[in-house]
Amino acid sequence: MDRMDRINVNETLFEIMTFLNDSTSSPNAHYSRRYHVCIAAPPNILSDGIWGDHKIGKSPLKSSFPVFLLQMILMYTITRALNFPLKKLGLPVLLSQMMTGIILGPMVPVFEEYKKLVFPYGSQDTLATISALGYVFFLFETGVKMDFSMIVKTGRKGWAISLFGVIAPMVIGLCTRHFAIRGEYENSPLEGDVVMVGHNTTSFAVIVSLLNDLKLLNSELGRLALSVALVGDIFSNIIVTISSTMISHNQAIPISLRFVCLFVVVIFILFIYRPAMSWIVEHTPEGKEVKDIYVNIVIGILFFLCWISGQIERGPVFLPFIFGLATPAGPPLGSTLIKRVHLLGIKLLLPIFMTTSTMKMEYGFWNLTTSPTLDIILFVFFSGYFVKMVTCYLASVFFKMPLKDGIALALLLNCKGVVEVTMYSTALDRTDIRLKTFCIVMIFIMISICVTPLLVKRLYDPSRKYAGYQKRNLFNMKLNSELKMLVCIHKQHHVTSITRFIDLCYPIVEDPVTVDALHLIELAGRSSPIFISHKKKKVVALNMYDSYSDSVVLSLKLYEHDKQGAAIINPYTAISPVNLMHEDICHLALDKVSSIMILPFHKKWSSDGKVEYDDINIRTINCNVLEKSPCSVGILVSRVVHPADSSLRLALVFFGGRDDREALCLANRAARDTSIELVIYHIVDKNKSGKERQNLDTMLDIAMLKDVQVEQSRVGNVKLRGIEVEGGSQTLDVLRQMVDEHDFIIVGRRHGLDSHQTSGLQDWSEFPELGPVGDYLASSDLDCKASVLVVQQQICL
Repeated sequence: MDRMDRINVNETLFEIMTFLNDSTSSPNAHYSRRYHVCIAAPPNILSDGIWGDHKIGKSPLKSSFPVFLLQMILMYTITRALNFPLKKLGLPVLLSQMMTGIILGPMVPVFEEYKKLVFPYGSQDTLATISALGYVFFLFETGVKMDFSMIVKTGRKGWAISLFGVIAPMVIGLCTRHFAIRGEYENSPLEGDVVMVGHNTTSFAVIVSLLNDLKLLNSELGRLALSVALVGDIFSNIIVTISSTMISHNQAIPISLRFVCLFVVVIFILFIYRPAMSWIVEHTPEGKEVKDIYVNIVIGILFFLCWISGQIERGPVFLPFIFGLATPAGPPLGSTLIKRVHLLGIKLLLPIFMTTSTMKMEYGFWNLTTSPTLDIILFVFFSGYFVKMVTCYLASVFFKMPLKDGIALALLLNCKGVVEVTMYSTALDRTDIRLKTFCIVMIFIMISICVTPLLVKRLYDPSRKYAGYQKRNLFNMKLNSELKMLVCIHKQHHVTSITRFIDLCYPIVEDPVTVDALHLIELAGRSSPIFISHKKKKVVALNMYDSYSDSVVLSLKLYEHDKQGAAIINPYTAISPVNLMHEDICHLALDKVSSIMILPFHKKWSSDGKVEYDDINIRTINCNVLEKSPCSVGILVSRVVHPADSSLRLALVFFGGRDDREALCLANRAARDTSIELVIYHIVDKNKSGKERQNLDTMLDIAMLKDVQVEQSRVGNVKLRGIEVEGGSQTLDVLRQMVDEHDFIIVGRRHGLDSHQTSGLQDWSEFPELGPVGDYLASSDLDCKASVLVVQQQICL
């Protein structure tokens, strides 16, 4: 006898529970058993506590709220325990949530007595209802983050891959399903259609989450996958909405009336709600969040739409998604809404919803593997998966994508996640699929979640395109060739220090400097990164970012106008997550063939020498760029900005090595300006014999210094000073004496080098990205007013 027939009333929240009948003829007999139950009125929500009086039945395990809290605690404990090792393997958190559902459900037949105590019958309604709000918030947040303008900007490649990858598998799969109908499969005619439609849909939210976990959002493959997923998601939602509305079980509401209600609600969202929200955004002061009353109204409308969806038996899927899509993304409204619903909906309730959906899997379903019905379901499932994979791959190959990139894209578009789990769980509740089919689909979804991230990491490495096979640095520049540089700007005050550095490179009309200026803004309230070229017509609205970005661009344009052709400024804006900003920087430097990029230091000093702010995110970006840069890199530590109309006292600290030679090339270019007084401090080891064997680096150093001596005899603004030291302590003495004599100091990072002149300095280094010398000059303990530029030559393979 099935364990469902042996339910003890003490294992429920009900007063009385009597088994009536068992409709075994139903394709989902498990969900067709009928019971007569009696519930206390009013129901027991709060208990009298562990030590309270339980005579009236208000014990903790017979009251709804304590049971719900206990269930949440148990789910989160197991999920976090499983996620710790899985995260080390690079697997997403969804896998741990689904595994928790398997452990707590009947799939794993252990500790059943304790499971009945924690999950008594009658508590599932409360758990499912509250956790379902997490999925509603997830759909809403996905729509808010989605940049609908990407559909307009998606090229032929994105449209072709998306449409071909959705339509072809569905057509082939549905034809296979009708051809393969046999026996008992006819008792559940919708099962094959549900599996094929569910497995061939493309979920934008799932792709975004996967790309974010893989840190590929800003990569070329990631941007293409987002464009394809967005088009596919809209198309898939239309198919699912039309099909589910037409096959609704509620025959009391005609199909025409359901479509009319759906159409009216969509018209209200697009033509009344969205203009109203746009008006709110326009009338919100810059830098401020929208008023709480507007946020509450939006959340209230969201819940009302969920109720409407239930009335037309659509389910809380399509309308919350469209509602979020119509909400203006980004600050101030989109980011505020996401901030309010993310913690409650995505972090708290959605994991519970995923766990409870997987708890429906039952032990013993694999005993039915001999059934011809199961063979057909597996055949349809596999044909749908592999057909979609092949079609996506062929479409990508048609556009001449590399082999590995095409396979990686196909894997990404085939990955399943929250949306698919919910779709099959809802289909099981509606008896559109059988329990054994649901179990099989869930297992293969879990396999897909495990395999896809590992294979994509193996096939696609976004940093490989930055490999320095081509020499892009100042040292290897041809004589009289154009200097191309990339400068990064995070804050408005960075503009002044950046323009002063451009002046240091001596731009003149006969030898202009081309500068690609990238304004970096943290992504908020969106899921898709945005990259804008201000040389072209702006097609993306940035809301509150407009004035902020425009002020930076305007300052750069005014500087370009003042230089009268000596400096060519190409401004860009990148809005992306902080942990992926270095991808935008390196990609632009690679695309524009830059010889050097200038990054601002993460600290800012006031006029009295105190630190005004310290942005750890900027430091993280700088460190990532130093590791992957396709050209030379300079980190600019700006202190007192030197007036542009006065002479500049410039110093170069030279120990030797490729980084110091790169810094010397930059100093030599600055010395072309006769108003700049350059002093080169050549610091050598006093104990080193001149007869020691010289390597290639040493010979290159000597050759460059000889050129400096020749230049010194020709012009009067360059001086070379040789200084002998016996260790790092004497080097620090030289640096302390130097800082008061100069306005700007250039040093090499000396990455991977160690010498007697800098011995011991690494042990006290606070910022390794500046190198031992640059770190000391940028120290807050040193009373230094001079700005410092730390240079790292391109790391060539």
